[in-house]
Amino acid sequence: MAKSSGKRFIKLAGMTASIAGKAAKNSLKHLSSDEEKRLQARSELLQDVGIQIADTLGEMKGAVMKVGQIASQYKDVFPAEVATALEKLQKDAPPMPFLQIKSQVERELGAPLDELFLDFEEIPFAAASIGQVHRATLPSNQNVVVKVQYPDVDKNCDSDLKQVRMALKIAGVLNMSRDLQEQLFLEIRQSLEDELDYIKEAQNIRVFGAFHSRDEGIIIPRVISSHSSRRVLTLTEERGESLAIAATWDNDIKQKIARHLFHFTAGQLFGLYRVHCDPHPGNFAFKEDGSVIAYDFGGIKNYSDREIQLFLRFVRHAVSFDVTALEQDLRALGIRREDDSHVPAEFYKAWLDIGMKPLSIPPAFEGEFDFAKSQVHHDVIRQMRSALKYFNQFQPSPMTMMMDRTVSGQYWNLVNLGVKIDLSPLVYEYLNRNEPNRDQR
Repeated sequence: MAKSSGKRFIKLAGMTASIAGKAAKNSLKHLSSDEEKRLQARSELLQDVGIQIADTLGEMKGAVMKVGQIASQYKDVFPAEVATALEKLQKDAPPMPFLQIKSQVERELGAPLDELFLDFEEIPFAAASIGQVHRATLPSNQNVVVKVQYPDVDKNCDSDLKQVRMALKIAGVLNMSRDLQEQLFLEIRQSLEDELDYIKEAQNIRVFGAFHSRDEGIIIPRVISSHSSRRVLTLTEERGESLAIAATWDNDIKQKIARHLFHFTAGQLFGLYRVHCDPHPGNFAFKEDGSVIAYDFGGIKNYSDREIQLFLRFVRHAVSFDVTALEQDLRALGIRREDDSHVPAEFYKAWLDIGMKPLSIPPAFEGEFDFAKSQVHHDVIRQMRSALKYFNQFQPSPMTMMMDRTVSGQYWNLVNLGVKIDLSPLVYEYLNRNEPNRDQR
């Protein structure tokens, strides 16, 4: 890496110390202020802290930048001000010099680059926090893509994560019990470790490829084992168009894409008990027949049968607007705190009215929902502001954290696709397929 471990530590420790000073100053300055002024001051502090963290992490390739990217996707864990600032880390990172990439490939695969490949494009077509992707040609003339992890990126994982966690804690961002903090950061750490292990990702690709092999319209590249290792992953090249291009196509094609994206996630959850949890638009490509190509299987979440049954029960009660049963489901999922405080039925109904609209579930919405004109994300913000007094009764849940990331990501894919579609038949198809009296895998 460009920076030594010592320099990385100093930079992150400096960020933490700076945030600690800001938090202390803010607390003293508004000690005697009224509640409204304190809330406004805290919001301004969080905006400042979020920008500082994003700027610092954005300058540093590797695990720490990936931590920031993962954190930005957990909007139910971090305050909106911090999550929004961290979103800029989702953009492509500057590429690493080719000589370092060449050395990494040769070291990992044990041969000179010109023996391994007939052609290897020096300029990557994608560069991210922990690696970059190059197009290449095998000696057999097969076109492939080669994902190369940056040298030594995995060595700073634990120290980077500890520094980011400390900075967030000092800023008062992690307003939750120590046990819950441990669970959440264990989830983030595991997600990070999984994404750094290309052998595990290769196995994921094989599993998901086999699972979707009969699904027409879902395409998953194949692993080239002879040219893959823990830090280099070579795959068959599967080309498609970007989401921005697909958004210009006719609505009937966009509907096919939307159905494939729905089946991609729901099929995995209820049929495989593991899910591709990084639905960033860059991880998909699209064809004019409505086919979806899926990439990047580093971020996978496995679920137990018990967890899947809880998800199914939650969805059944949500689509039937059964708020009494829904509250018990939220307790079982670890979202509703185990206390005796009262949350009125109207609170849950308001959230259901918002959440069921994109799925075209009556009475929230009926018919084809126009994602291009969706106001659901704005409705969520308004509802959060109007129901702040009940939010202490709820908490982030390690069980649902990755699923929240997946569902919200797919919602934004459909918004950016601009599709008009009724998804309710697909919802009921999966509920009927997984009725309690049917055999479960």
